[in-house]
Amino acid sequence: MTGYYVYLISSLPTLQFGAKPPFSMERFFSMCEGLVSSEDLEEVKSSLKGEGEGRYRDFERTLRNELVKIRAHRKHMDASRFLRSDGYADQWISHIAAGACRNPSVLDAERLLDQDRWRFLDELSVGHYFDLESLMIYAHKLSIAEKWERVVTADAGQLLEEALKK
Repeated sequence: MTGYYVYLISSLPTLQFGAKPPFSMERFFSMCEGLVSSEDLEEVKSSLKGEGEGRYRDFERTLRNELVKIRAHRKHMDASRFLRSDGYADQWISHIAAGACRNPSVLDAERLLDQDRWRFLDELSVGHYFDLESLMIYAHKLSIAEKWERVVTADAGQLLEEALKK
């Protein structure tokens, strides 16, 4: 049955926000080879790039639009030329963006945004257990976990040196 991946999805370890990812995205894709149809695998990869359709893409686009509006307002600029028109209006997402922008720490603000992305992915997973949607949700969560693993393991001194050289 295409689009239904019981064996693969049931063998994937649980992901938790802030925890070290169990493997890399490359390893995840290699695990999918032979078990996931090439069309579905391409759809997962497209979803990670923000392409295609889906509720997560709409959420992400709306969140980014809200961040643009706030930042443009702070700089007394017109936000309309930076907005993507295919988002949707949601008070909850506006609240997420405003909360992150009020945070004085850029790192903490990004962490708050990613925690809310994770929560939204959790909401999307309801009713999806072994289908393509659950595979996409897992890939997005793995991507967030990988991002924070890079942040945690980064050498702050080396990054500062590189920034000062530029």
